[in-house]
Amino acid sequence: MPAATRDSVFAGPIPEIYERLLVPLLFAPYAEDIAARVAALAPRRVLETAAGTGAVTRRIAALLPADGTLVATDLNPAMLETAKSGATDPRIVWQLADALALPFEDASFDTVVCQFGVMFFPDRRQGFAEARRVLAPGGTLIFSVWDHLAANLLPAAASEALAALFPQDPPLFFVRTPYGHASLDRLREEVEAAGLGGFTAEVVRRPGRIASAQEAGIAFCQGTPLRAEIEERAPGRLGEVTDKVAQALGLRFGTGPIEAPLQALVMTARC
Repeated sequence: MPAATRDSVFAGPIPEIYERLLVPLLFAPYAEDIAARVAALAPRRVLETAAGTGAVTRRIAALLPADGTLVATDLNPAMLETAKSGATDPRIVWQLADALALPFEDASFDTVVCQFGVMFFPDRRQGFAEARRVLAPGGTLIFSVWDHLAANLLPAAASEALAALFPQDPPLFFVRTPYGHASLDRLREEVEAAGLGGFTAEVVRRPGRIASAQEAGIAFCQGTPLRAEIEERAPGRLGEVTDKVAQALGLRFGTGPIEAPLQALVMTARC
């Protein structure tokens, strides 16, 4: 399977580890920010694409008006199943869907939200075009991407540790996908090519917190598609590699509770 395709596969044990460790570390701090932006628009019909395990979904639902609806979609069935288990709000509709081929009528939603998902789209222009198609006139797209890896110290340190362990063939998931799409010029161009206007972008910094370097090593090595890259390079040694990454993180950040800066770009555009 090509690396770019494999990067979008969150299956097997990944969703549980992702929800338990990565959501509190990376995604919950930004879910609060995104949900507040959505609530300020007072929408009644919200679509979320690439919802993952529901970090943003739960926060948006908590701020929606009583008559609001939220359709949360993802390409990975296992991620949606994990998300469903953590949310019972009847206003949330969970649906398996590809953000590049949304199964919804034109002008169906007031707001479309995608937190840290567009980096995984094989064709971002198509993804933005689909968001525009399902937005009602005057509707808003809100989405985010991680800033460059160097601005996100904890995953950067994990990536460096893996490169040291596999110097001839370093795992490049972080560089290639989640932290490889921070060009505002390109994002603006793609959004505008899809027919959306009023592009805005803001750098948003938040602290990322996790209980220990060991948990951070597990989160990165076993709760993301990095897992497949490690298993390819070191069959049967995932635990050993995880421990070595955790040791490297411990040397950098200490072995107790860790707080490290996170940096992302949050963008909006209008239909």
